Amino acid sequence: MGESAAGAAATADIAVERLSRAEAEAELARLAAEIARHDRLYNVEDAPEIGDAAYDRLWRRNADIEARFPDLLRADSPSRRVGAAPADAFAKVTHSRPMLSLGNAFDADEVREFEARVRRFLGLGESAPVVIVGEPKIDGLSAAARYESGRFVLGATRGDGQVGEDITANLRTVRDLPLRLEGDDVPEVLEVRGEVYMTRPDFLALNEAREEAGEPLFANPRNAGAGSLRQLDSRITASRRLHFFAYAWGETSEPFAGSYWEVLMRLQRWGFRVNPLARRCAGAGEALALYEEIAARRAELDYDIDGVVYKLDRLDWQERLGFVSRSPRWAVAHKFPAEQAETRLTAIEIQVGRTGALTPVARLEPVTVGGVVVSNATLHNEDEIARKDVRIGDTVVVQRAGDVIPQIVAVVKHRRRKGARRYRFPDHCPACDSHAVREEGEAVRRCTGGLVCPAQAVERLRHFVGRDAFDIEGLGEKQIAAFWRDGLIKEPADIFTLARRNAAFDPPIEERDGWGEKSAENLFKAIDERRSIALERFIYALGIRHIGQTTARLLAKTYVSLVPFARDMQRAKDRDSEEYRALENIDGIGPKVAATIVDFFDEPHNIAVVADLGEQVAVEDFVGPPSASPVAGKTVVFTGTLATMTRPEAKARAEALGAKVAGSVSRKTDYVVVGADAGSKAAKARDLGVATLSEDEWLALVEGA
Repeated sequence: MGESAAGAAATADIAVERLSRAEAEAELARLAAEIARHDRLYNVEDAPEIGDAAYDRLWRRNADIEARFPDLLRADSPSRRVGAAPADAFAKVTHSRPMLSLGNAFDADEVREFEARVRRFLGLGESAPVVIVGEPKIDGLSAAARYESGRFVLGATRGDGQVGEDITANLRTVRDLPLRLEGDDVPEVLEVRGEVYMTRPDFLALNEAREEAGEPLFANPRNAGAGSLRQLDSRITASRRLHFFAYAWGETSEPFAGSYWEVLMRLQRWGFRVNPLARRCAGAGEALALYEEIAARRAELDYDIDGVVYKLDRLDWQERLGFVSRSPRWAVAHKFPAEQAETRLTAIEIQVGRTGALTPVARLEPVTVGGVVVSNATLHNEDEIARKDVRIGDTVVVQRAGDVIPQIVAVVKHRRRKGARRYRFPDHCPACDSHAVREEGEAVRRCTGGLVCPAQAVERLRHFVGRDAFDIEGLGEKQIAAFWRDGLIKEPADIFTLARRNAAFDPPIEERDGWGEKSAENLFKAIDERRSIALERFIYALGIRHIGQTTARLLAKTYVSLVPFARDMQRAKDRDSEEYRALENIDGIGPKVAATIVDFFDEPHNIAVVADLGEQVAVEDFVGPPSASPVAGKTVVFTGTLATMTRPEAKARAEALGAKVAGSVSRKTDYVVVGADAGSKAAKARDLGVATLSEDEWLALVEGA
């Protein structure tokens, strides 16, 4: 071991608080290299040497040292993977070498013609070997990563091929993109190009989280990956698991390979991930065989592909072939054909998701599509059914899309039976008969049954007992599902009567699989400890769509107690009522969220659930700042331009003092703070007799509070 390496290794045993500045610098260098090595072993070579706990300890030590010596933050520090503060916009990056697109081949004959064109162009005889490298065509977002002296310095999107966008901060968060390259033969300047993508499991998890938060869903993994990579806040990018396959290069200070296959091997040795399905092929025949092999494995992959790319292996031949228009002559993309078949649609069934979304599913006479027997297909939503005019009994064209999810592409209308009726999408939930409504601007219709809808019940009950709601230890998803299945828990209030009803269960909880006397006793104790709950946690626990923790707290602060909250929400079903206007007027609520809350309380089932819970638990009133504040409990509206603070700053200060900040003026408003160029809000305040304050008067009122 060299002297510097020995010194760096020696620092590993020194406590962070005892490290000298020089030792800290050496230790950060060691940790950066060590963590990068483990990232490569895990992400690139699929051969991890340490477990998650040991890996996390390395990260924590690195973070602790950087916190003590912030000026020693390295360019290749692992902490840069977590994202940085939001940028105002993406800067433009002009590619030193254009990032061009590929020509397409759609069948075997066109692939053979690709090889024939190469032979003709280069003047090769029929017996001359033409080696082609084939690799899956990743359905992601192209990106370029520039390295100088082996360190990552710049990341860019493809853009229009000539000019892209600077996404350096976002690319830093991609774990299998190395921040520092390994090896002593890395060119001084090296631009590596590849595809950023999201795996299907990560895509499904992301959409699940977005659905729970009431956010729009991504259509497919490609859109999710592209949307994640183009976030101005790289911390959002870091929270989404993106990956990178390297497959090309741009600017380089020196040649580093004689064949494309050698390029891939070099990139892999330097720390990049290359696709393991890539293979050298002796001509079009072997390339087509690889295509069939990859197509057969397509459904097994955890990432989306839409074809196979063929590239001439010899780089000197690539150089000679050059480009035609915007595509290289030495490469072509062999796209997968649409996998379609015709069959008869026998029924349309409505599935209800855990957030109440009604999704139509086509039941089909089984048909083989792309080697897979398909008997169900998605119809997406009621608008799609209407647009395609899908009717029960129709002969339909079924397609397995790029994400391998079967869908109805079209109706074969000349084969439609006489008398086939247009499909009428239900306006009530098929599971609980509650209203099913569509919010403005959304294609999805949702059940308003909430907690009593059996299709939503298990997931909503799991949310109810979750950490940020009632936080009942020992009631996880598995236990909730089992208790629901066996009829022990149907509604939230049933949780609090489990102990009383336990003796009548057959068998009682302590005799069920996985339980015992002690674990049952601990469960009942955990439930009893949660018989008192803060109003904001109670509101959040109800699982009302769009109501996260922040909005729940805002509602709790506004209504203070459960009784006036529930009463006003029921009265607010009249959109012309004072209660509805007051709800919509809360700063941070708005019409969309207000409508969701009102719809929830417009269902008798939900009102009964809240009432039953009120008999089992004590809901504590919201406790705000000390009442000594002169504006505590007051409703305040800010209008016009403020001179000494921004509007968000003024709102935050008012809320910190216990005030309720509203977005518009009503008879319940206590103060309207008027800045420069105030408009209709100031006039309305005068008309209603609401007190108006200048900025100076407002500051004098809250001074010292």
